Amino acid sequence: MKQFVRQLGVETRGKGLYEITRPVLEWTAGLEIETGMLTVYIRHTSASLTIQENADPDVLHDLSNFFARLVPEGDPHYRHTMEGPDDMPAHIRSALTQTHLAIPVLDGAPSLGTWQGIFLFEHRSRPHRRTVVLHALGQ
Repeated sequence: MKQFVRQLGVETRGKGLYEITRPVLEWTAGLEIETGMLTVYIRHTSASLTIQENADPDVLHDLSNFFARLVPEGDPHYRHTMEGPDDMPAHIRSALTQTHLAIPVLDGAPSLGTWQGIFLFEHRSRPHRRTVVLHALGQ
């Protein structure tokens, strides 16, 4: 068994979905793994990860709008408000999605479907530099 780790920095411009498929595929292609598992992990509590359709940008738009309606900013029931009106909703949105993804590696590449992409889902309004950890294990 071999294993490899890399940290990937992702600059966001505020709320939205940012595709990170290309750098993940490029990194994985350079590894000596034919079969194994890739874990993609985000080191933050107000952003998350998802695998989603990468062909039609309307999907990403609709997802962002849905989460804005599902977890609105300015709810008077939030106690955690010191970091701004978008912070507590960002934590809730992150809890409803995922902080890590497990993707099988087959024939030396992550086994994504035809229309699947890997996305960082930024839940905060202002730009951030997010860190995503990639861990590949296999043979």
